[in-house]
Amino acid sequence: MANYQYYSSEDGYIDREREVKEFDDSKIGVKGLVDSGITTIPRFFVHPPENLNGAKHNPSANHDHPHQIPVTDLSALINNSDAHPGRRTRIVQQVGDAARRFGFFQIVNHGIPISVMDSTISAIKAFHQLPTEEKKKQYDRSRKGGVTYATNAHLFQSKEATWHDTLGVLTSPVSPDWERVPAVCRRELMEWNAEMKKLGEVLARLFSEGLGLKPERLEELKCLESRTLVANCYPHCPQPHLTLGLASHTDPRLFTILLQSELGGLQVKMEDGCWIDVKPMHGALVINVADLLQVISNGIYKSVEHRVLANCHKEPRVSIPVFLGPSEFGNSGQIYGPLPELVSEEKPALYRNFTIQEYMKDFFSNELAVLVNKYKLISN
Repeated sequence: MANYQYYSSEDGYIDREREVKEFDDSKIGVKGLVDSGITTIPRFFVHPPENLNGAKHNPSANHDHPHQIPVTDLSALINNSDAHPGRRTRIVQQVGDAARRFGFFQIVNHGIPISVMDSTISAIKAFHQLPTEEKKKQYDRSRKGGVTYATNAHLFQSKEATWHDTLGVLTSPVSPDWERVPAVCRRELMEWNAEMKKLGEVLARLFSEGLGLKPERLEELKCLESRTLVANCYPHCPQPHLTLGLASHTDPRLFTILLQSELGGLQVKMEDGCWIDVKPMHGALVINVADLLQVISNGIYKSVEHRVLANCHKEPRVSIPVFLGPSEFGNSGQIYGPLPELVSEEKPALYRNFTIQEYMKDFFSNELAVLVNKYKLISN
């Protein structure tokens, strides 16, 4: 456990580890802090100014920036791909271009009913709005039965905490103990997991084809064996200018499928350093390239920094990312690195080989950050 200390002009040096442990042991989460009526946030949530650069909703930046997060319509692919081969080709081109240029894009007409999306969001809101005393019974970081509920997965590794609570369910390769998932959202999460399995396979094939590879290439690498469903709640923050909902980072695994509520907050960092809002679109899902896909593609696809602003609204913001990739449980002999098909004298390998166990150990042992750079080959 990291033992960071920080300075307060009133109290001298403050032992962050002690304060964080006291908070975590209380099992109330940030939603519990809000429900208790606090008007100032605990000191270990306060971020230095450099972390908060541009950390506000900025619609003018979105409007003025030359690049916007693209939107891809999957209707031709989902409805009848065989009847429209030309449309499928265009979809592959759009997905590949978005993954190369932005690392992020939104998809519409993806085959999941909007009613299912809405009920999933509502169920997660219902869980996070349960009384604090009831949610305390669920609070557990051990991932027992594949289920966890806590504030910040990296709470004890990070220098500063962020303003969100998380219900997490590891749904594959081993089915979780669904009885450990709160009853108020259990059925909806089971249904959402089934939808994510189907959509994940569709997207993996599009990503593969976008690299000029056969559609099943990523599946052959056992890249879809793991699915982790994460249901985040970003409650109202009384001092949103002092903290973040989620710190800047790139995602682990292969790619992420995100369902978000109508309240914005997700921002993506452009190459020029400008942060752009990912505006919620009813019925749309946000897709982003994760670190392993950047490595496998030898840097062709981009795993891009993103963050979530602290919520200044009275209503909580809900987001449900699903992380898809190889499993670190079993699969011990599988080595990942740039695909041989994408390496040449003109384009040498940019990353070293590694196992998914090595990568995920690094991910959970360190604060949330841009981890993929650790695997770059210095000579390149």
